[in-house]
Formats: sequence, C-alpha cells, structure tokens
Amino acid sequence: MAMKVTFLGTGTSQGVPLIACNCHVCRSEIPFDKRLRTSVMVEESGFRLVIDTGPDFRQQMLREQVERLDAVVFTHEHKDHIAGLDDIRAFNFSQNKAMDVYASERVQIALRREFSYIFEDNPYPGIPKINLHSIEGHPFALGPWSIIPIDVFHYKLPVLGFRIGDFTYITDANAIEDAEKEKIAGSKVLVLNALRRESHISHFTLEQAIALSRELKVDKTYFTHISHQLGLHKEVEKELPEGISLAYDGLTILL
Repeated sequence: MAMKVTFLGTGTSQGVPLIACNCHVCRSEIPFDKRLRTSVMVEESGFRLVIDTGPDFRQQMLREQVERLDAVVFTHEHKDHIAGLDDIRAFNFSQNKAMDVYASERVQIALRREFSYIFEDNPYPGIPKINLHSIEGHPFALGPWSIIPIDVFHYKLPVLGFRIGDFTYITDANAIEDAEKEKIAGSKVLVLNALRRESHISHFTLEQAIALSRELKVDKTYFTHISHQLGLHKEVEKELPEGISLAYDGLTILL
C-alpha cells in the first residue's frame, strides 16, 4: 500500500489570514490562500500518525473526517505545534485507549508544563490520556515504519525533522548541518518551511528554501509554514523552479 500524506495546515504560527490584517493575501477569497497552522498526517498499511497538533488540530481532524488516529509525533514545543493536544481525548473516547505520543525529552518537559492536568496523580475525569515515548536521536519503530529523526535548528532552538520512508518533513528551521542533510539524501518528497521572501531570524526564506531543495536533489519539494508575507499562492507558484511547489491545506500526495 502506498504512503499517503495529507497537509493538515501549511500556515505560519498566526495562520493566514492574519487577525486584523487587510493585506491582499489575507483578503483573498481563494482557498489556497487560507492556511491553518502547520501539520501533516501520514498513513500507510492502515496506520495513521499526525506530526504536530497545533491550535487548529480539532478543525483539521473534522475537515479530513478522521475517525481513527494511532500516534502523534512532535517536532518541537512552540505553541503553534502543540496547542491542540487536548483534543486527542476525542480519540481516547472513540478508540478506548491512550494516545501514543512521541517527543524529545525537552518537548516532554514543555508538554508536562503546558498540559499539567494531563499528568496529575489523580487526574480529572475526561482529560486526555497519553503514553509518552522518548525520541532519543536514533531511528525508532512506529507502525509500518522506521522513522529517522533529523536535527535542525530554529535559530538556537533544536527542532526535529523526520524521514519516513521516502518522505522527509522539516518545519521551523533555518539551519541544517551537513551530517543531518545526509539523512535526507534519496528522499522522493521533501517538505520544507519557506516563511517569506525577507530574511528571518529562525526560518528559511523562499530563496534559501529553493537553494536547499536544489542542493539536496530530491525528486519533489513542497514548501510549508507559509506567511501572508510570501504572497498569493498562484503568483508564487509561477516563480518556482520545476520540481518545487507550495503546499496548501488539504493537499494529499501518494508515495
């Protein structure tokens, strides 16, 4: 069975449109210009995981009509990537079991702080139930895959990317060391953040993301974690080299 990847959200931390913004992108009525917070869902052989549960997680699950979820994997602890964790309790109820959650030790500390009620000795009835698993820098088995963590930097914050078979997913990054780039080599599909055109302290710009895609020589690259500052989807698409596209909310790809 082929791997299926669904882009649940492709927007930056504030989403698109941005609150109180009247720019031409935020005023666009084109669906491709409306972006929830960044996340993807990966499915193969009946197993389904989500990478990051941002503030729009509930809306994304409803839109995609997801009735079963096997695991959640976190890239890092920023709120636009973890804030929706509480909504996994719907799957606790429907599946009658705790959710397997995979995260680095640092991210686990943040989860325990931000969702302290989940981890209390005498938890309140109806709270989310999770099984925490540590990501420790080496490949780990999950469902039908051996998942390879990829260390990247979001300014000074370590963030995890993931290679799942021929699919590599990297968000919230502006630097990747050569040894980590080697883990990406041979991927058929790369997802990479491309925030905007102007320089940014913690994200790849469009130009930098294009250069990295070319350097890594993957078959197909999709850009995600996109700001309203990047421009209208259809206009940016016209500028991109062959083999590179902007992702959009609801896009599905098969590998």
